[in-house]
Amino acid sequence: MNKNNIDMFCISLNPKHLFLIKKLGYIPVGLGDLEFNEKWQTDKHQSGEDIFKKNKNYGEYTFHYKLWKHNLLALDKWIGFCQYRKFWITKSIDNNPLTFEGLNKVVLKQIPSKLLKYETIIGEDLFINQLRLSKFLKKILKKIILNPSILINKNKRNIKFHFDMMHGDGNLDKAINLLDANEKNDFRDFVNTEISFNPHNMFICKNREIIIKYYNSLFPWLERCEKIFGFAKLDTYGLKRIYGFLAERYMSYWFKKYTKFYLMKIHFKDLSDFI
Repeated sequence: MNKNNIDMFCISLNPKHLFLIKKLGYIPVGLGDLEFNEKWQTDKHQSGEDIFKKNKNYGEYTFHYKLWKHNLLALDKWIGFCQYRKFWITKSIDNNPLTFEGLNKVVLKQIPSKLLKYETIIGEDLFINQLRLSKFLKKILKKIILNPSILINKNKRNIKFHFDMMHGDGNLDKAINLLDANEKNDFRDFVNTEISFNPHNMFICKNREIIIKYYNSLFPWLERCEKIFGFAKLDTYGLKRIYGFLAERYMSYWFKKYTKFYLMKIHFKDLSDFI
């Protein structure tokens, strides 16, 4: 195993997480409305060429935009992203009782030699057809009336069905219509047939060239989507973060289409529990 073969960015909304993130050996990234000192990286850039004001709508992608726009990724390392309450882990653990020292022992810090043959690492699949429909009956009642088999056939509860249910009926189709021609049909087929995606906008790439290619496809598309969805009327959680949710689905599609990928477990544990 090579030492120090990865730059792992850990995104947080809380300045109090700095010490813990540094202790994990990660690069702290502060986003949101609170003040972060010079020890943090942020989504702001001195040139003004950034989209930090869109953070409530883009989520972590305001930081990704800065990395892309200003070519700030390392040349000779794997590059990864995690969050203050979601971590890549090398083996399964329980939350109770879990100390910070216990978490620190199992989070990913190096890319092991057995994974060096892969190009990307993404989170284990989230199977959306396993979600309880009773929780969302009000949102999908019309779809059930038009297509009652949804209640019985879980394979019909695909990515598009879930996105329509959670982020506005028809919005995913509107966005797909704005994709580059070489992606439009394949991504449409992906969301209409797949019953799982790789969640949380977390990924690890072998080199920056892969990430730049992904960004080159993603950000121009999201900018075109802004002309349809805008910002002023995004007044619910499902709509307010629509650009981040679009990116989350596209990330799964893009890395699976273009890279040799490995699925890794993501563990939920809030660093605030250790403060």
